[in-house]
Amino acid sequence: MEPKERILFITGWILDYCSKMPKKPDSLVVGVSGGIDSAVVSTICAASGFKTFALSMPIKQIKEQDDLSKVHCDWLFDNFKNVEVLNINLDSTFREFEKTLGKNNNEHAFANTRARLRMSTLYQVAGSNNGIVVGTGNKVEDFGVGFYTKYGDGGVDISPIADCTKTQVWDMGKELGINPSIIDAAPTDGLWSDGRNDEQQLGMSYQELEEAMSNPNSANRSKYLKIREMNLHKMNPIPVCKFDE
Repeated sequence: MEPKERILFITGWILDYCSKMPKKPDSLVVGVSGGIDSAVVSTICAASGFKTFALSMPIKQIKEQDDLSKVHCDWLFDNFKNVEVLNINLDSTFREFEKTLGKNNNEHAFANTRARLRMSTLYQVAGSNNGIVVGTGNKVEDFGVGFYTKYGDGGVDISPIADCTKTQVWDMGKELGINPSIIDAAPTDGLWSDGRNDEQQLGMSYQELEEAMSNPNSANRSKYLKIREMNLHKMNPIPVCKFDE
């Protein structure tokens, strides 16, 4: 499927899903990180005609990442009359949380907390505007290696690009006219103060992950499976203690 066809398919899917909800939403709410996934999703949401809230939610954010988020939000606002941009700085909220936790200051846990604070913010805006939260996770993250506690994706209502590889998302970004700086930026979850990107965290590029996912004979297959195994708890159903009664 060509990028333009994929974009139209996703747009139609969003419209169809919303039309069939028991209580039809008035808006779509998306966290905009400055990365390609959220740029593509927010643009498709805006193109659907729904009122779209694009949220920039910096928490101890590296300036370059925050700048890209604002560049895309400004572009959305200039190109779509149905877009409302919200710049919600969560620095002070996170600092208070850090203080309250005291010695419970694990760095990795705090990185996940940043994603969950953003998730809570998205749901607050959605709940205040009869909206639904739209996820930005792609196929490799959501179903390959479970790498999706990122920019607000700790929980979402719908996930329109979860069946798209990162390469397909990049191609859609070009088709949509997304800012080249966002397309060319190294993918990152934006959750670490040192600015580490996705490839540094995973030890593989998205192109390598995609190839290893689809090719059982890939030289990177065992490495991919090891990453996947570590994160299966995110992808599998929550374990439930059941009684035979």
